[in-house]
Amino acid sequence: MSHTETQTLLRGRILDFHAAPTDEMDTDAYTYIKDGAILIEGGKIKATGVYQDLAAQAPQATVKDHRPNLLLPGFIDTHVHFPQVQVIASWGEQLLDWLNNYTFPEETRFEDPKHSAAMAGHFYDLLTSHGTTTAVSYCSVHTASVEAYFAEAEKRNMCMIGGKVMMDRNAPDALRDTPQSSYDDSKKMIAKWHGKGRAHYAITPRFAITSTPEQMQMAQAMVAEHPECFVQTHLSENHDEIAFTKELYPDAPDYLGVYESYGLLTSKTLLGHSIHLTPREIDVLAETQAKPVFCPTSNLFLGSGLFDDGGLRARGIQNAIATDIGAGTSYSMLQSLNEGYKILQLQKQKLHPLRAFDWITRGNAEVLGLSDKIGTLAAGSDADVVVLDSHATHAMDLRMQRAESLSEELFILQTLGDDRAVAETYVAGVAQKNGRATMANTATPAPVLKSA
Repeated sequence: MSHTETQTLLRGRILDFHAAPTDEMDTDAYTYIKDGAILIEGGKIKATGVYQDLAAQAPQATVKDHRPNLLLPGFIDTHVHFPQVQVIASWGEQLLDWLNNYTFPEETRFEDPKHSAAMAGHFYDLLTSHGTTTAVSYCSVHTASVEAYFAEAEKRNMCMIGGKVMMDRNAPDALRDTPQSSYDDSKKMIAKWHGKGRAHYAITPRFAITSTPEQMQMAQAMVAEHPECFVQTHLSENHDEIAFTKELYPDAPDYLGVYESYGLLTSKTLLGHSIHLTPREIDVLAETQAKPVFCPTSNLFLGSGLFDDGGLRARGIQNAIATDIGAGTSYSMLQSLNEGYKILQLQKQKLHPLRAFDWITRGNAEVLGLSDKIGTLAAGSDADVVVLDSHATHAMDLRMQRAESLSEELFILQTLGDDRAVAETYVAGVAQKNGRATMANTATPAPVLKSA
């Protein structure tokens, strides 16, 4: 090691996953080290193991002692809307009205590069403060929003996936592109950002309702030209949405059949929601290896329905899990697990705490095809790490006094935890939560509200 290179040793209780555990006895699926450490150099994990062994191996390393907290891979959020950060917690609508009344007016503001850049700073601060180190995001229709999104990711050296939404109908004039402009703008953003640093591009026809067949053809061309890119869109979130899609594409066998007919279903396709699926659609998902994305807090908030995780998994389909900000109600992947647990309970499906934490780390990374880079603490992985404090609040501390196992502790974290339970977040080895000044400190003062 040259004198210019520095090493960091993060000390604490280590939890890492190798497969989805069935329960705590399934020790082949995970590694738990009570006095462990992660050795980091150049933004990568050099080794993970017992603290004494790694301290002897790297005597010059700077030690950051996080005991007694848990150290896990950073959380991965597979479906989020960057331009919706200021419409989270907007009251009283279901999907289509919510889009028209709240989301679309808000997204028109992202034509302004300065607004996009300011919101990107807040957005990334919120992600990392909640322990999320990678997200898959929809930007607005404007390239300014895409530029701001990836520029902020580059500044922080974060592994982020995103893309400009393509939408040429059923949206306000200020949010509509054309089939040709959506192709040209997306191609330009792919050329500029995909593969630059840790950035990945997602070709993003918003959903069938907002894209004409001509635009779908442009998306199809891009997917054929750029198989290295992700594809993201929405599927079967709401019954009215499904009925409207059927009106717009009467020749398609079903909602998924629209995307299927335009060649948009690959193993790199992420399909937000995927709640109300027909047997044929489930067959196609299994065949194409396209990935449904479970968005628990959003599904409850908009009254959309219950995601059938167990049924899809039984067919060999890999499901991701996500926050879906801003219809989702929390940036916390812990809270996504909290609400996801309840949705599965309603269907008599069990989500074990160990499988839950595997899901938001290695599991989501595997869905993305990136588990060799993110989602685990394996040597050679990017050093994205979250530090969790299961005693962070009075309620958690009181409950932890009666906890007797790792599984109990994890369940307390996912049920009672939020950003307060995240003691620190490391992105490529750099502390993001307490190690840097946050954009939130420069936020505009809140207005004085009149009583209702």
